[in-house]
Amino acid sequence: MRFQVLDIIAHQDDPITGLQVDTAQRFEQVVHTAVRAEQLGFDSYSIGERHAGAFISSSPAVVLEAIAARTRKIRLHTGVVVLSILDPVRVAEDFATVDQLSNGRLELGIGKGNEVAHFPLFGRNVEDQWDLLEENYELLKALFSDEPVDFAGQFRSSLAQVTTSPRPYQSSVRIWHGSATSLRSAELAAKHGDPLFSANAIQPKENYMALIDHYKKAYEQAGHDLAGRYVGSGSGAGGVYLADSTKQAIKEFGPVYEALTNRRNVPGNNTPYRNIEHAVAEGPLLVGSPEFVAAKILDYHQSFGHDLQSISLPTTQPHEAQIETLERFAQEVIPLVNTPTTLWTEQDPQAKNTLRKEYAP
Repeated sequence: MRFQVLDIIAHQDDPITGLQVDTAQRFEQVVHTAVRAEQLGFDSYSIGERHAGAFISSSPAVVLEAIAARTRKIRLHTGVVVLSILDPVRVAEDFATVDQLSNGRLELGIGKGNEVAHFPLFGRNVEDQWDLLEENYELLKALFSDEPVDFAGQFRSSLAQVTTSPRPYQSSVRIWHGSATSLRSAELAAKHGDPLFSANAIQPKENYMALIDHYKKAYEQAGHDLAGRYVGSGSGAGGVYLADSTKQAIKEFGPVYEALTNRRNVPGNNTPYRNIEHAVAEGPLLVGSPEFVAAKILDYHQSFGHDLQSISLPTTQPHEAQIETLERFAQEVIPLVNTPTTLWTEQDPQAKNTLRKEYAP
């Protein structure tokens, strides 16, 4: 299994202490965490995109470029680019730039987003969200892969013989499709032979199993090479918190988790779980001892068969505490989770695409 750190860059005060860092410090924390994650051996660092609520993640490409300048090996992911509201030409240009600056480390995750407020903000109709996503995906895929591109669609002006610049470093950029429980996103991924990323945030495990199983069947029916059928999974709203015992972790993190879930416009505020004990016992929240958390990931792997496990840190806490959690996860949890995958190995069908086109055989 591969491991990723995801930050949707929530910017809010600690619900217990009331303390909050300023915007510049919050961005500095994101970059520092990415650097430390690379040092600890994490495989990927992901930045989300939000345009509503207490978040400052409206420009993931810019943040990833800052991370690219400070790192050398870690994959740079988006979780997710809200493609339903964006211009695919702009997206192609921005993220090809990220791919060049990182020497081919981009992994682009796309989705429609789970906020309805961003549609009017960008002059889009929420009723069109799925059609917008599919049309914008088709164009983005073409812009990344083909030179030049002709395109005619429903929601934008036509393009004739267009080549975006810069071109990506990779000969073909992999696109992951993010989904909470939407079968339509899974079907779009399967249709095009792309990987699926399940949010695995607040729903019961059975809902995410249904999504992933649907994707796997549709992928196979589409006739794609199963070697590229990769699945990613999140870590639950509220993220990861470790202590020497699960009882201690629940006692320490419980007040933070429950205060956050009672707020508006923050991840987890629509959780179906009564309290942290319920969320830990029956939901995807990774709170407990390292042994408990590792066992939980392995239990989910039995159901999902996922290749990439994403975790989110409790970012309202002091940054030093976040880094301590990151270090403990790398040193005490990851070694206990030993499941095979070809993702980001020489057996990965995408591996050849990190060659520059002019040097490709």
